[in-house]
Order: sequence, then structure tokens, then C-alpha cells
Amino acid sequence: MNDESTPRTMEAPSAYVRAVEERAPANVAPAGSKVGTFTDRRAALAETASGLLASRWLALGLAAVTLALPYLNSSTYVIQIAIDALIFIMLAVGLNIVVGYCGLLDLGYAAFFAIGAYVSGLLSTRYGWPLLATIPVVVAAAVIGGLVIGGPTLRLRSDYLAIVTLGFGEIIRITANNLDFTGGPNGLYGIPDFGAFGLRADVALYWITAVIVIVAVLFSSRLGRGRIGRAWRFVREDEDAAEAMGIHTYKVKFAAYIAGAIFGGIAGVLFAAHQTAISPPSFNFLWSALILMAVVLGGMGSVPGVVVGALVISLLPELLRGAENWRYLVFGLLLIVVMIFRPQGLLPSRTGEPRRRGRQSQGGRP
Repeated sequence: MNDESTPRTMEAPSAYVRAVEERAPANVAPAGSKVGTFTDRRAALAETASGLLASRWLALGLAAVTLALPYLNSSTYVIQIAIDALIFIMLAVGLNIVVGYCGLLDLGYAAFFAIGAYVSGLLSTRYGWPLLATIPVVVAAAVIGGLVIGGPTLRLRSDYLAIVTLGFGEIIRITANNLDFTGGPNGLYGIPDFGAFGLRADVALYWITAVIVIVAVLFSSRLGRGRIGRAWRFVREDEDAAEAMGIHTYKVKFAAYIAGAIFGGIAGVLFAAHQTAISPPSFNFLWSALILMAVVLGGMGSVPGVVVGALVISLLPELLRGAENWRYLVFGLLLIVVMIFRPQGLLPSRTGEPRRRGRQSQGGRP
């Protein structure tokens, strides 16, 4: 005889209850249907691919292949195209700090590119400085440029900041075009390289560029994973909430802008050494648009994605050279297709926390 006042025997919890208690996802579907088969496989594949891309061994392998390229193919055409691609990667990684990490829409990034190229070109051609010795001065000039434009404008947001940075980029280009000191419309020519060091000149420049770009990529990745990188991401997601939590948003945005300016200035030094001649049309708005396109295409905030995006933007037109006059049309159509079917980028950053696995095999919750 059962008495209602007597407590019932505790039954074993269902699978759904165990899943909720262990904070693991529970698949609920009609009886007899296959639950989560395609979704689980897709998630597992994505997790495996992300882990592979984040592997240090893959990064070391790509760096080794980059340094070994002259041994694989040392033709002048391949070396020249590779140097262009490396410089573009340097620019994209620098803009990724500003746009991808911190969420600041910068449409005048070519200004810092021009500052680095012109400062190194002037010091090396007018005053006979070795190009390597101009890098500290270029860094200082890029920081000053960042202070001048970033100081009064980084309190702006979204479209207003984009318009101001666009104007800053055009001011730098027009100023270089109108000053006799910078060569005016003719620009500067006869810019030396870093030296041959007993090698072929273009191969020596390629190795120097490759080492600088590899160090810059690693440094950018470390910045993104550090304390300042987390602050940048908080500001990007919600600036008001970040400020309410005690983050000095103005200083954090200023740090991102200065870091991006330094990357752009050093890329300008490499560009001047590579081209041996620079002029104002070399730093028009198209450069800023292409660099921003590489960041968005690869995946904002993702260093591997930005590197892939920069390679696509810089190398795809050369690979389509066989299409002659149609190559830019094909190039644009391919970009549109990628952004339609992959709007988050080719290799987007993983911003979520890792999922906690169930502990059923370990005897349940501790």
C-alpha cells in the first residue's frame, strides 16, 4: 500500500537532464530521426581545421617555406611578386590591429605607408643615410603622424572616424604632391636598398623583407592574445560596456592606432627599397581600400585569415593575368562570390570560449 506522504524512490535522471547539468548540448528531435549527424560532423571538421590553423608547427612550416623560396624558384619575376605580397601582408596585419582587433574603421591607412616611404626616401637620397638607419626615424615619424590625427579624432566613432581618416590620407598625398622638398609630382628616385651582402640584390631584399614580415606577424599575433588585445576586443564589441568595466577606451584605441601606424611606416620603408622610386600616385585611396579588403576578406581579427586575405588580394590578379583585359572583372566577381557565401571571412577569428565537455565518463559533476 502506497502512502502519498512517503517520498518516492529517486529515479535515474534522463539524458536531457544530465546534458543540462553538465552544460553540454542536448539534441532533441522526433523519435526515429537522425539527430545532429551532419551538424556534429561539420562542427568537428571546423574545430579540427581551426586547431590546424592555430598550430605552431604550421606557422613554422610556412615561415620556413617563405625563407626557402629563393632556393625553390629564384627567377626575378617570382622574387618581385613575392616581395610585393610580403609588403601587402605587412600592411594588412597592421590595419588588422586597427580594424580587426579594435574595430576602428580606418580609410586612410595609406597615409602611414606614404610617411614611411617618403621619410626613408628623403633621408637616404638627400642625406645619404643607409636605409636600415632610417627605420627608427620612420617609426618616430609614424608615431607623430598617429598622434596628430589620432589625438583629436579617436573620440569619434564609425562613419565619422572613417571620413576623418579618409581626409587625412588625402592630405598626406596632396601635400607630398605640392612640396618641392618631396619631389612634387615626380616624387623621389634612386632610393637605395639594404645592401646585397654578397647575394643577388633582389634575393637579399626578399630575405630581409621576409624576416621583417614574419617578425611583424608573430608580434601582431602576440598582441592580439595579450592583455591589450583583450581590451581591444572588448572595445570593438561594445565600447560603452568596456568603459563601464573600467577600460580607458580612448587610450586603448590610441594604442591600436599607433601600433597600426608603426606597421604601416615600416612597410613604407620596404616599399621604397623595393621600388627604388616613389611618387604621390603610389599612395592613393585605392591602397587603403585594397588593404581593408584583405582584412575583411580574410577575417577581421584573425591573423592567419588576414595573411590569407592579403595573399589572395595581391596574388590573384597575377594568377588571372592570362585572362588579359578580363582579369579585373573576374577578380571582382570572385570577391563578390566569396563575400556572399563567406561573409565572416575565409578564416574568421574564434571569439567564443571553448565548449565545456560533459563529465559523465568521470562520474558526473564534482
